[in-house]
Amino acid sequence: MNWDKCSTTNKIDNGSVQFSVLSESQCNRIYFAVQEVLERTGTRIYNQEALELLKQAGCRTEGERVWIPSRLLEKAVKSAPSRITLSDRNGRRRLLLEGCNSYFGPGPTTPNFIDLETGEHRSVTKQDVCNVASLVELLPGMDFCMSLATISDVTPSLADVHEVQAMLENTTKPIATWTFNAQNLAAIVEMCEIVAGGPLELKNNPSLVLYTEPATPLKHPREAVDKLLFMAEKELPIIYTPGVQGNATAPASLAGVIVMAACDSLAGLVIHQLKNEGAPFIAGGVASNMDMSTMIHCYGSSPDFCLMHAGLSEFIRYLGLPMFSTAGCSDSKTIDMQTAIEYALTIYSAALSGANLIHDVGYLESGMCASLQGLVLGDEIISYVRKILQGIQVDDETLAVDVIDSVGPGGHFLGEAHTFKNFRTQFWVPKLLNRENYYSWEMNGKITYDQRLTDRANHLLELYTPEPLDDLLKRELQRVIDAVEGYATGTVA
Repeated sequence: MNWDKCSTTNKIDNGSVQFSVLSESQCNRIYFAVQEVLERTGTRIYNQEALELLKQAGCRTEGERVWIPSRLLEKAVKSAPSRITLSDRNGRRRLLLEGCNSYFGPGPTTPNFIDLETGEHRSVTKQDVCNVASLVELLPGMDFCMSLATISDVTPSLADVHEVQAMLENTTKPIATWTFNAQNLAAIVEMCEIVAGGPLELKNNPSLVLYTEPATPLKHPREAVDKLLFMAEKELPIIYTPGVQGNATAPASLAGVIVMAACDSLAGLVIHQLKNEGAPFIAGGVASNMDMSTMIHCYGSSPDFCLMHAGLSEFIRYLGLPMFSTAGCSDSKTIDMQTAIEYALTIYSAALSGANLIHDVGYLESGMCASLQGLVLGDEIISYVRKILQGIQVDDETLAVDVIDSVGPGGHFLGEAHTFKNFRTQFWVPKLLNRENYYSWEMNGKITYDQRLTDRANHLLELYTPEPLDDLLKRELQRVIDAVEGYATGTVA
């Protein structure tokens, strides 16, 4: 009997697990609240070009204060693309930021690093970012690369440029990066254009996306908007995402945090689309709350963190925009049980929410420290979660009625062709989680999970040889680095 062709009334097949924290009517109310804040309260724009664009579009202004009418916000939401494709270093289209497609990667800018060999909590070196990029290339759960850290052993004002050079030379995966200012951004884009084969090639198949932030609540610094305008003119994708904290820079409510994050991100969208209608824009926000007893930004150690990011993701998808979110991060100071709990729950909820570009895998200490072991841990959790999101396939092959009949009562399925065919594909197999019994584990050295994380990170780095960039391209990248170094140090007029 063909069980797959049995008909039922109003048959619905779930392709994946189902998850939602906001209804359409709740998303609609949030949107109206955002419109009301931008129309009634307004925002401060500390960038002259952006102020002129907003005035010309009909905004009421008083100095840096701008009130954005709903019609402008609605027009910007409609004109921004609903999907963005990111390519790898070789121009192959890899990440489709659309619908509920979710992709994971590290975060940026942590000032400290856990040394892989000694466990020391120390400052970041350029080699650390090379190692991050190498692991990102090798770990299947890492879909894009961020530096994970801020380099301390180069000219401080050029750490951002050096990080992009390190990533370009050690991974082929798409790069998301940050930058201090528009001058450094120009150098970063030039490097990526060199590797892509030119400005048009990078625009058509972008391997670079820029991350920048407003100063929530309701403030947009000159430097942040400079970068926003630069990327709009270049027609390269930009992430404009505030870091909002309930109780501190946002109201003491989950919905209020979402409204605050959306206001700051979408005000940036209006400016961006006025500069270049249709340019690619990724909305979002790092949504959390301040712990009122420690004054720490809760970064993973909170169910509210998961709820706010899920809610913001659903709201941004309701608007039809790509979404940037956060997961794989922890308030723990080292790789321990707290880290595992927080990585697992944040990654699971972010993937369930359908956020598109999800960063900060590998973070510790509320975003002040990072770890290569954290990347390996996050990779295994992402694999675990993606298996859950596949749901359950129901068809003749998986129902296995004929196989059950063949084995019969009291039999076993170990020798069946169906088992041999399917056991590798139907059931998830971990890379590091241990399934031995106690005596086997004891005989094999009682290796704990945290040690397996360190061993795997070391093993991958020892084996890895980056896909080489052409020597001419590497010389061109170094030429850009030398030029910005000359300007920064005053050795070039």
